[in-house]
Amino acid sequence: MFAMRPACPDDVPAVAAVITARSVWMEGQGFASWSGVVDDLAGQAAVDGTLMWVLTADERVIGCTTLAGDRPQWGWTPEQAEQDSFYLFTTCTHPDFRHARPGSLMAWWAVDKAAAEGKQFVRRGTTEISLVRYYARQGFELVHEVQRKNSLVYLMARRAQRLAGLEALFAAGFVVPVS
Repeated sequence: MFAMRPACPDDVPAVAAVITARSVWMEGQGFASWSGVVDDLAGQAAVDGTLMWVLTADERVIGCTTLAGDRPQWGWTPEQAEQDSFYLFTTCTHPDFRHARPGSLMAWWAVDKAAAEGKQFVRRGTTEISLVRYYARQGFELVHEVQRKNSLVYLMARRAQRLAGLEALFAAGFVVPVS
């Protein structure tokens, strides 16, 4: 059974293990990894009032993500910046659980949570074109491409909505997409 909960200081070692395992997997696939920033990212779990959430499978941390009420101001039009939304970032999952698509599950959880809290959108960004395709399968649409420092950043959004059946996916272990 999967569950989402706010991260806490005791989660730092488990979050670091998830990020390390994902980094090794990413490097094996030829992608840039987070191996140089594991401690910084995992340390977010110890921040009082953290915005980091963890995904657990029977109490074991298998993923993490950060859900902020604000987003980078760059890249969004003034109208978009005014829309009440969550910004989803630093999503990482343990590669041993990829068959269950925990990254999608966390994204859909954020979409559902945003709707429950009266938000209009969930937004996210990436510099990896392969993640644009992956996030599109989660229902996110490419909104803007922005040159930021030395990288092209793809900014995406999905309208917040309550997702019927999400609770069942958490209880059973995700196997089918929700829309």
